[in-house]
Amino acid sequence: MFGKTVLSAAIAALAIPCAAGAQLLKLVEVNAPKVNCVFQTDCNIPVTDTVSNISPPFLADAGTAWMQSRTFAGEAGAPGAGTTGYEYRLSMMEASAPGCILGFNLNFGPHKPLPYVNNALADVYVITTGGLGTIGLKSAERNGDIIMFTFAAPVCADGPPDVTKTTFFFGLAATAAPMTVSASVYGIGNSGSFGISARVPTHSVPQDPPGGL
Repeated sequence: MFGKTVLSAAIAALAIPCAAGAQLLKLVEVNAPKVNCVFQTDCNIPVTDTVSNISPPFLADAGTAWMQSRTFAGEAGAPGAGTTGYEYRLSMMEASAPGCILGFNLNFGPHKPLPYVNNALADVYVITTGGLGTIGLKSAERNGDIIMFTFAAPVCADGPPDVTKTTFFFGLAATAAPMTVSASVYGIGNSGSFGISARVPTHSVPQDPPGGL
């Protein structure tokens, strides 16, 4: 079962960030449960999970594709003390349709680098061993408060349902408690860009102007 959102606030949909002024974030690959030790001294993390269904035009069956948001607290005495961890995973395991998702844009707000591997600070971690998933991240670019996550390979719905059609969990940390915003997922195969909900640190997000964008 998926847990309840700690703080919900539906916010405006995101525009794709422009390349000018973008900051390439440092990605590292990590193992689970070892990465848990960054946030909890006993390496066991109580988590809160929420999901948002993905409904691109190429999917006929609702609920077969979704984005998972996971949050958890950093414990006193751990490297991530005083932070909240935010993890994401995109799944098309139950989907069967001719289309793919390439990545998504998230108005995340400020994040805090932590020593996820070898005591060296990094911005984003990808759990490539010890957890679910088969597809990693190619890059994460920040433009202001917005981070564009690009998958290492398309996450496709083509073929029969398959447990391999999902990303690894990937995450980052922040000092603020969670809220919910609208994220912009983009893909190929008659999909374009479409919105989902995701959990991010609480921060100021501009509202849509009257009448929408």
